[in-house]
Amino acid sequence: MQYALIMLLALIAGAILPVQAALNARVGQIHQNPFWPSLISFLVGTVALAVYILIARVPTPTMTLLKQTPIAYWTPGLLGAVYVTSVVLITPRLGVTLTFAMIVTGQMLIALLIDQYGLMGVPIKEISPLRILGALLLVAGVVLVRK
Repeated sequence: MQYALIMLLALIAGAILPVQAALNARVGQIHQNPFWPSLISFLVGTVALAVYILIARVPTPTMTLLKQTPIAYWTPGLLGAVYVTSVVLITPRLGVTLTFAMIVTGQMLIALLIDQYGLMGVPIKEISPLRILGALLLVAGVVLVRK
């Protein structure tokens, strides 16, 4: 896949998250509970992925492959549930802009550590002064957005 297309897909994925947050937050307000919108979000996503897998005829993983997958690699669904539920709780209180300023800053700080040490098997990308400056600018952005 071309680099420009990958960057565009990343931009689109990022643009989807605030829309998802605003919609889920609204459902949370309607139901007066953050857990139902999170469950609904994951159920709809699961059904959509199942339909795609069937239509695209994505091969089913073998039992051997599933057994070889380390237990830690099964936790992203749990992390996603915590993330979505947190966003449902936070967005009505902070607004979409500040919520995502904080989320992006948190993502950048952890991403720097993951890249620096090659955690979870990702290629090592050492922290540089420019990367640190970028993270500091995100923190400055949060301060400005909050004002």
